[in-house]
Amino acid sequence: MELMKKLLPALLIALGVVGLGFCIKAGFEALAQRDRLVNVRGLAEREVKANKVTWPIVSKEVGNDLLELYNHINSTSDIIINFLKSEGITDDEITVNAPVVNDNEGDRYAQNNYRYNVTLVITVTSDKVDLVNELMSKQAGLMKQGVAVCAGDYQYQPLYEFTALNDIKPEMIAEATKKAREAGEKFAEDSGSKLGKIKSATQGQFSINDRDPYTPYIKNVRVVTYIDYYIED
Repeated sequence: MELMKKLLPALLIALGVVGLGFCIKAGFEALAQRDRLVNVRGLAEREVKANKVTWPIVSKEVGNDLLELYNHINSTSDIIINFLKSEGITDDEITVNAPVVNDNEGDRYAQNNYRYNVTLVITVTSDKVDLVNELMSKQAGLMKQGVAVCAGDYQYQPLYEFTALNDIKPEMIAEATKKAREAGEKFAEDSGSKLGKIKSATQGQFSINDRDPYTPYIKNVRVVTYIDYYIED
């Protein structure tokens, strides 16, 4: 009995050391497990039609009599506006910019027989994208009314925008996240493991670009989600 009393503390200490060893081993194993990660990305893309267009209609006049040019530009402006209204464009969608006058007399590099060069820009800003596209193909009809419209100038290209991003954001984020998980599950399956919880996730910025140079009114919306998953046995 006396011997048992002397051995009991030592036995308890030994059991404690063994238990501590098991705890440390389990802790290291758990730590090792948590360090096993897979980084995957999920991509979501949509093709959408632009829902806003800004169309600059440009006409240029040259001459030596500024007053005569002024009257001619006003007449041109009226013809263009009447054309737009007759085709369904409203006053709220039309902006008439102040004519820009270049005086060639003070420009020694100007190769022009006329003193003045006047540029008129009338801008249509509308959500009627299909209608405006149709009018662009009809603008040659203005020539029948004596209006020369400048087309193809890189400074005055139509601008198409997609402004309803918030309407499709939730669906696209959900799709990108789903695809990231599918990629993670495939990786885990191939490695004989299973996909665990998310350690961290990063949502990339949404990008909106023209689908191609020929149809700028068709946009490609894109977002990428990056996710770190734990891998478990």
